[in-house]
This record gives sequence, structure tokens and C-alpha cells, in this order.
Amino acid sequence: MSGELTVGFLPLVDACLPILAREHGFAEAEGISLRLVRDMSWATVLDRLLYGHSDAAHMVAPLAIATTLGRGRPAQPLSVPFVLGLNGNAVTMRPDLARAVNPAGGLGDPAAVGAALKAHLAQTGKPLRFGVVHRYSSHNYMLRYWLAACGVRPEVDVEITTIAPPFCADALEFGEVDAICVGEPWNSVAVERGAGEIVLATAQIWRRGVEKVLALREPVMEERRADVEALVRALRKAGEHFVDPVNLDANAAILARAEYLDGNAGLIRRAISDRLLLAQGGQVLHYPDFMFQHREAANFPWVSQAEWLYSQMVRWDGLRFDSGDARKAARVFRPDVYRSALLGTGEPLPGASSKVEGSLGGPTSVSMQQGVITLENNRFFDRRPFDPALLQSYIESQSQT
Repeated sequence: MSGELTVGFLPLVDACLPILAREHGFAEAEGISLRLVRDMSWATVLDRLLYGHSDAAHMVAPLAIATTLGRGRPAQPLSVPFVLGLNGNAVTMRPDLARAVNPAGGLGDPAAVGAALKAHLAQTGKPLRFGVVHRYSSHNYMLRYWLAACGVRPEVDVEITTIAPPFCADALEFGEVDAICVGEPWNSVAVERGAGEIVLATAQIWRRGVEKVLALREPVMEERRADVEALVRALRKAGEHFVDPVNLDANAAILARAEYLDGNAGLIRRAISDRLLLAQGGQVLHYPDFMFQHREAANFPWVSQAEWLYSQMVRWDGLRFDSGDARKAARVFRPDVYRSALLGTGEPLPGASSKVEGSLGGPTSVSMQQGVITLENNRFFDRRPFDPALLQSYIESQSQT
């Protein structure tokens, strides 16, 4: 083997690909070994990475950009050669609030739930508190994007606080927050306890929203480029294995093990098969593509995804657009490494590195460097696309809403 890579992760279902790459031998087949280190918060995952205690990390995508730009700590450039998955999060509210804003039950329409939430806030005159997993997380940005588009003012009508994922269900149960936006299995844990009801999936806010990524310090990625490319190939094989229904039971059992999620295999199996129990005692709902780990170049690090995340960082941190920072943010996502790793393998490789996000309402063929691919619905719930060529004007228009 060429070497060992230490990968930090949190106990979340979307840590599945590094775990399965190790457990099913995909990493070994590529000539590398993986040592997986479980943490409890994104802050400790990041610390471990930056101080050299891990080589790579399962990470919320915006945190890689924030770290590169020096938001909250001295800047250190990170690189993302692989997207571990799209979406997979949900908005879970305490039961009485869920019924007030989504009386019909089920997964609500985001615009209708947002309008009902705005009316509820006006009626009660009392702000609510929502929990997200990190300030620089897609949970935070998608939640804020949805609230603001519905006329609910983050930090005025709704306070947004940070809670580590394994404690989100506890915070909801103990009344510290009125709602949480978190990945599985923690929404389902809250539902099983009767502490919350799932109202929305984040896939309803942005149908193909970027979620977790594989992040490395840029110098480490360059120094260990061959190992990183081997890891990309192993993760891609793990993704193909993960989405095959034949493997659901085995993979759920692996993820549930004490050293990984230390959770209920039944809850985990539901999540990885796109099935959710929305309310205690209710029926399990099948919501296709709740998690998205493989098809449609799901693992490709589109530069436009990084640029959309930068747009939200500017918006919600009260920053001014800076072309230099925009370029740094865009460079965090590394499609060149992804392509280099998979060229000649037969895996689909997009011909472009950027695209208009949220522009597709149905199946669309795209130009490819290698293979064939069709992209499906990738819209934002408000039908407003993001064109990275118009980044500055997009940010300025958002500041007016």
C-alpha cells in the first residue's frame, strides 16, 4: 500500500462513503488504508484537520470555504476534491409548532410552511429559536435562504443557534430550541422520542444542494496527490455500492456500529433508503432523493456550488463582495483532481466545471468529457437560479430582500 490516510468524521449517515470505502475494501483495492476518527462537533473535526491530526475530513461544505477565507480563525487553504453527498438534512420542529405551520402533515410545501410560520410569528409576537449544526454549514444557509424568501427575518424573528449534531434531538426534547435543521439520524431520533416532527427536507429548499465534502489542507493534498486520487476512486466505488438497494441492510448494520454512528440500524436503514417517519406513530414516507450520493455527478465538486455558498457567506456575515475572496472560494472545490482521479475509469466526467445552479426543471443532457449523464430537477424552491457569471449582482440583489 502507498500509505495510510486518517479521516475525521461525525456520526451522521452522510459519513457513509469513507466508512464503506474502508469496510468493503474499496480503499484497500486502490492501494491505501483508511483510519477513521470519530468526533462530536464540526469544530473538533476542523481542529483535528488543521493541526495535522487527520489528513482529510468529512466536513460541511461551507466550513471549508470559511476556513480558506479566514472567517473566525487565521486563514488556512482547504481543498475539496470530492463531494460526499447532496442534501440529506431536514427541518424538525417541536410537535405543536409543526402542526401550527403545517396542519396537513406530511412534508409541507416550503412556501406554504414559510408563510404559515410568518403568520404564527406575527400572531404570537414572540421570536423562535432554531438550531443548526454550525455557523458555516449548508444547514444554516439553506435555512436562512428559505426563511428570508418567505419574509421571515433570521436573527430578528428567528434566532439561529449552533448545536453539535449528536445533541440536536436532546436540545429539541429539553425545549432549548423550537426547531432543528440537522442530518440523519438525528431528526429521526427526535421523532422517535416524540420531541419533534419533520416538516421539510432540505432537498425541498434546493433540490440538489451541496452538503458534505471531503476536505484536506491544500498542502497535504498536493503532497499526497496520488493517495488522494486513490481515495477519490475508492469513495466513488463506495457510492455505487451504497445506492444499490441490495446492500441496504448490510450497510445500515455497518453504519450503526459503535465506532461509527452508534445508532439504531432500523432508523439508519430508513434514511439511506429515502424513507422518513415524520411524526411519532405516523406512516413512513418515501421521499425520493432525500439523500443523494451517486447519480448525476453528485460527487463532482462543481465550482458553482462553492460560489453559491460564498454568496450566502457574504449575505449572512454582512460582508461586501470581494473578487479576490470569490476566486479563493471558487478554488476550494477541485474538479481538476476529481477528473484526474477518474479519467479512463468509465465514470461520467462533466465537460464543464461550473453550471447555472437551480436552472433545471426536468431531465437535461449535459456535455461530457467522459461518459453520458442526464441532470434532473435541481431547482431552488423559489425558482430563482444562481448564475455564477453574475455572482456580484446576485449577491447585491439578495441584500435587498
